[in-house]
Amino acid sequence: MAQVQLSKSSLTREKENLALYQRYLPALDLKRQQLMGERQRARREIERLGLEVARVIEAAGEAIPMMADRRVSLDGLVRLGEVRLGTQNVAGVKLPTVEHVELIRSAYGRLVRPHWVDHVADRLAAAMRLRVEVEVAEKRLAGLERAVARITQRVNLFDKVLIPQTRTNIRRINVYLGDAERAAVAGAKIAKRKREAEAARPEAGA
Repeated sequence: MAQVQLSKSSLTREKENLALYQRYLPALDLKRQQLMGERQRARREIERLGLEVARVIEAAGEAIPMMADRRVSLDGLVRLGEVRLGTQNVAGVKLPTVEHVELIRSAYGRLVRPHWVDHVADRLAAAMRLRVEVEVAEKRLAGLERAVARITQRVNLFDKVLIPQTRTNIRRINVYLGDAERAAVAGAKIAKRKREAEAARPEAGA
């Protein structure tokens, strides 16, 4: 930080800066807390979605044990089409959201594949949709992690650097100005005594 000038104008400026920092810090810290809360929710959402993916896959295996029949090909049964994302503004941070997921089912003849393939397609589609949601949730979390790191740096800058340094500057200027004022008063008294002494000399010689 640049060397502060020891003057009354500099003191006024430092006091204004301190007031500004102290007003800004609570708002900045509130934003940080909001982002940290959203980050926690994002972590819970990823965990929930991961469990849901596992549940869907497990339920598919339990409900349709015929999936283990390798003679029936399930390749290309469902494929991912268009994924359209939106944007959500959270405490000034833009985060992705899932707006639309297109799942394309391959056409197949009813006589070519058994009836239970329809149920498999339903569960594959559900698992694919969930995986898209997991991927977007992970991107949200990554964005929130970056935002929390940035705003924490700014909070620390104000709380641990700018405000303490400004208070130190104000104390230094006050001490300097106080010393200068006392020195000026002392100098004025000395000058006054000298003038009085000089004025008294002729009278003493008369």
